[in-house]
Amino acid sequence: MSLDRSSFFIGNEWVRPATDRSFKIHNASTGEHVATVPEGSEADIDAAVAAARRAFDHSPWPKLAPSERAEVMLRFMAALVERGSAIAAAVSLQNGMPVTLANMLEAQFPAGVLQYYASLAESLSSSETRPSQMGQQTLVDRAPIGVVAAVVPWNFPVTLAFSKIAPAMLTGCTLVIKPSPGTVLDSYLVAEAALAAGVPAGVINIVAADREVGAYLVAHPGVDKVAFTGSTGAGRAIAAQCGQLLRPVTLELGGKSAALLLDDVDLAAFLPAIPMVSMLNNGQACYNGTRLLVPAARYDEIVGAVAETVGSLTVGDALDPATHVGPMASATHRDRVETYIAKGRGEARLVAGGGRPKGHNSGWFVEPTVFADVDENAVIAQEEIFGPVLSIIRYADEADAVRIANASQFGLGGSVWSQDQARGIAVARQVESGTVGVNGYMPSLGSPFGGIKASGMGSEFGPEALASYQRTKSIYVMG
Repeated sequence: MSLDRSSFFIGNEWVRPATDRSFKIHNASTGEHVATVPEGSEADIDAAVAAARRAFDHSPWPKLAPSERAEVMLRFMAALVERGSAIAAAVSLQNGMPVTLANMLEAQFPAGVLQYYASLAESLSSSETRPSQMGQQTLVDRAPIGVVAAVVPWNFPVTLAFSKIAPAMLTGCTLVIKPSPGTVLDSYLVAEAALAAGVPAGVINIVAADREVGAYLVAHPGVDKVAFTGSTGAGRAIAAQCGQLLRPVTLELGGKSAALLLDDVDLAAFLPAIPMVSMLNNGQACYNGTRLLVPAARYDEIVGAVAETVGSLTVGDALDPATHVGPMASATHRDRVETYIAKGRGEARLVAGGGRPKGHNSGWFVEPTVFADVDENAVIAQEEIFGPVLSIIRYADEADAVRIANASQFGLGGSVWSQDQARGIAVARQVESGTVGVNGYMPSLGSPFGGIKASGMGSEFGPEALASYQRTKSIYVMG
């Protein structure tokens, strides 16, 4: 069966594109061309924004009670679950995510996001009364912000779409979603689920496009808010545009997170966690702890153990359930990662990987790689590589470890490893980052997720995310 697609999802209809431009979709594990999908133009964005605008300005959707919108979200969740295996396979095919991981994070987690936000419906108030120091009282009203432009990256395309879709839907917003050109097939499954669930026309509209057309969406006069996940460079450009327009924006950007292994670290706990904490999604996760900060007294022991563990990871086809590490998402990205590995060879000591895995002559594979004796200021220790490359950095004492962890332009994730949980929490509080794990790392749906410094601004997940999809109005009752 062909995977080709020929339309966009706009206003609950399959709409023919305005041009004949297209994207070629490839199997990351083999390099083979597997599908052709339409590439959006400015005219397609205009149509999608118009549909979202109509749904927000003229349909009942934003005026429904939160509980009524939650019912739609739960139907959407059920339709998504029915397509879970197909969604996971589509993501793995396109970006190389190991399918076992995709089943968890791209099939199940997005459904969980919808369910979580639906559960907040009863506590979502549109108005509250506060005492007034200057009159009788103040009514603080909250209303949906309007049409949301959701720009989604290729590394976790479904989860990172629903981190925007779910809070926007609960608050009564409508969306235009722009998937990355490399991961488009999964978005059609999401659209089919929305249609099957009876999500009202215009609430969700999906147009895949390149960066230039994405910039057109961000600046579109019919858009009220932008939600972006992607690189720091692209995020800065979007922030500048939104600043010029005085348009609300949330940005979840890059990272170079540190895993602080304290001197009492239990390696039996840390080593099995490396695939999830430091090399998640073949290293293609913004919060991966790719800087391992290791105490001098245990440095050689830990370097040897990490190198052995990383060297034993199974590299293979993303659709093989036995695979730990799949390919990079594209040939271009593989080449970028290899450029950093070449740089690392001149900056540090290679102790694992460093090349292309044997037996994988097709596809975009890179060996899981570990560098030791890395200076904290080295390029491979400061810049986001976004691949399966770890840098092991020596520290003198706990204060030195915290100092090195914080000596970064980024502040998104991180972890602290200690057999003393209280000590681990105390150190975690000193790390300058939006999120930090203690003896593990995995974002929680009920808590805010976001970065500081060059890792972004604003939060996704948790009840805190809802405020960024709402406008507030104070009504001063004076007499």
